Amino acid sequence: MSLRTQSRTQIAIVGAGPAGLLLSHLLALAGIDSVAVDVRGRREIEQTQRAGILEQDSVDLLVDSGVSDRVHRDGYRHDGIELAFGGGGHRIDFHGLVGASTQLYPQTDVFIDLADARQRDGGDVRFGVTDVSVGDLTTDSPVLRFTDADGTAHEIRADFLVGADGSRSLCRHEVPADRRNQYFREYPFAWFGILAQAPPSAPELIYNHSPRGFALISQRTETLQRMYFQCDPAENIDDWSDDRIWTELQARVGANGYTLAQGPITAKSVLPFRSFVQDPMHYGRLILAGDAAHTVPPTGAKGLNLALADVRVLAEELERALAAGSLAPLATYGERALRRVWKAQHFSYWMTTMLHTLPGATPFDLRRQEGELASVTDSAAGSTFLAEAYTGWPERR
Repeated sequence: MSLRTQSRTQIAIVGAGPAGLLLSHLLALAGIDSVAVDVRGRREIEQTQRAGILEQDSVDLLVDSGVSDRVHRDGYRHDGIELAFGGGGHRIDFHGLVGASTQLYPQTDVFIDLADARQRDGGDVRFGVTDVSVGDLTTDSPVLRFTDADGTAHEIRADFLVGADGSRSLCRHEVPADRRNQYFREYPFAWFGILAQAPPSAPELIYNHSPRGFALISQRTETLQRMYFQCDPAENIDDWSDDRIWTELQARVGANGYTLAQGPITAKSVLPFRSFVQDPMHYGRLILAGDAAHTVPPTGAKGLNLALADVRVLAEELERALAAGSLAPLATYGERALRRVWKAQHFSYWMTTMLHTLPGATPFDLRRQEGELASVTDSAAGSTFLAEAYTGWPERR
């Protein structure tokens, strides 16, 4: 067995996606040292296309903490969404109802901004590592082991370990089964997603309900658009030609009076989704954040925002834990984070079941969904509930 290079830091972070990088950034602002590692290379993460709708608090966190203001320059502000059903569209006016907005800004760009900021500020971030493991979680000196991209084996001791390593988390499974509760729901459908070279079909997102199934019409840039339609989780993308995709999308939105601008399709994917929460969010000196602790269906645009909200709270509680030499702030972190997580789980589940066609749905089921949607759009209270949740439960601005 080769010798490991041994070192120490205050916080060792497994996962250098948006959650791990933002945590490292916020800790540095508080004068707290950290090391973040990721098995993926930076270029690999940058080339993974991920959509992104940022709540106003997420935008403010990135800008006000000094990460970057590029989200204002390159993002697109959305003051509402369209709910399309029953033959027409119905706008939910976020800004008018709750004084808040969202920002269309891909998760890929959030990652780039954070990675650039950590490089700019001299942060210790290591991409492309292998052989990652963690241990000694219930001692005063937990350990992170990995092999660097250059082949050097490392052992880093820390005051705390953070698992921000995504939905396939290594760290999550280090919590003994008898010390965790896991809550899970799988859905009987997925999203077939495309990127298309075309102008925008609408100024804001369209959440489209139809007898053929759900469709989401989103945007990316002035020349590249992202769209989704409900499909079977086992759908084979090779069975779908560009013509077949456009015919299906046009039929779904056409039922509510919309027509899409078409163009060459540059990417296709099938996105299964589920709901998951692990509670508590810490064990010993290991703390989970982001998708390592919870996942939500994409319908409510909550995944990335929850991860950023997690680490904002976690940075505060880790600073308190280090100052007091106490584990109590870890439990406080979990309580604060999980309150928001379960609100987001409810909202995402509600949006998903209200808009998607369930297997075996009858005409009654479809008309009942239309009644539910009308209960939202025809009511100031119903519209406000959706607007508050979608924009992240903002305080009045």
